[in-house]
Amino acid sequence: MVAGISVVIPNYNGVHLFDQTLPTVEQALQNAGKPSEIIVVDDCSTDGSVEYLLKNYPSVKVIVNPRNRGFSATCNFGAATAKYDKILLLNSDVKLTPTYFNNQLRYFDKPDTFGVMGRIIGWEDEKIQDGAKLPTFHGVKLKTSGNYLLKDETQMQDGLYSMYLSGANAFVDKEKFLLLSGFNELFSPFYSEDVDLSLRAWRLGFKCYYDYNSVCKHQVTTTIKASCKKKFINTIYNRNKLFLHALHLDGATKLAWYSQLMPELLMRVVTFNFSYVQSLQLFLQKQKEVKTSREEFERLAAKLNTRKTVQEVSSFIRDSIKGKALLDLKGKEIQL
Repeated sequence: MVAGISVVIPNYNGVHLFDQTLPTVEQALQNAGKPSEIIVVDDCSTDGSVEYLLKNYPSVKVIVNPRNRGFSATCNFGAATAKYDKILLLNSDVKLTPTYFNNQLRYFDKPDTFGVMGRIIGWEDEKIQDGAKLPTFHGVKLKTSGNYLLKDETQMQDGLYSMYLSGANAFVDKEKFLLLSGFNELFSPFYSEDVDLSLRAWRLGFKCYYDYNSVCKHQVTTTIKASCKKKFINTIYNRNKLFLHALHLDGATKLAWYSQLMPELLMRVVTFNFSYVQSLQLFLQKQKEVKTSREEFERLAAKLNTRKTVQEVSSFIRDSIKGKALLDLKGKEIQL
């Protein structure tokens, strides 16, 4: 592969963002001093995005999905056409700071690096939206919402391990991304595909990092909230959490998780959360695809002769920060 940076931006009706985001990407790439390209993959926008890009950003490579396919498939489509060995998967509502790439490239000197994400702050403020992802469990259920930072910022200069790379700004090794077959399109149209991808990478012996000094600015869930109703979002979110556990839990832990589904379903019904009922129905309809995905992962793990459990990944990350003062995104101390 050719050494350089390909920025892949999935787009759906984001024409109003281009003039605010694309110039920042171009500047960051110029400052990185590497061969580069920007690829926008349009997921059948209806706002004139394609025409606007062709007219105003002729240097940007524009690819158009033949039909609306969702985040995972759109990113995979763009990554397959990327010509450089490192790919930044970037949300259309993210602005990069001028030196965004400069501190991240060094992580790829380590042969087992899958990728790295930067610190995400608000579009108009300095509020941190994403830190390194801390694996925690509620019973046997994996919690994906935990973030952590170190109280002593000097201890973050070499990066932190992160359970997953946010799909908003995942800077990944292209060869490893393709080895993993990219995002699992079972999670389409959105949510949890980034957690699944990173967990597969970790379980195969690769590592994911968080770099505090690489900063980007994110306008939270602009595209999803603008195009989807709340009930639909909740239904897909809960369905995809079910997918995540079915794909990554093993043995007794997996059996215990399945045994929790019925009482949890009853609790949701009692509280009139009927979108969860639909989530479970959609999940059960895709059991064949879940089985196929698990089998594909097992074949790859056998080929690479490595296979970690989610619990082993969690222990590795948590052991790396034992004895250090941890903070959540609000500055409150975290106890391991």
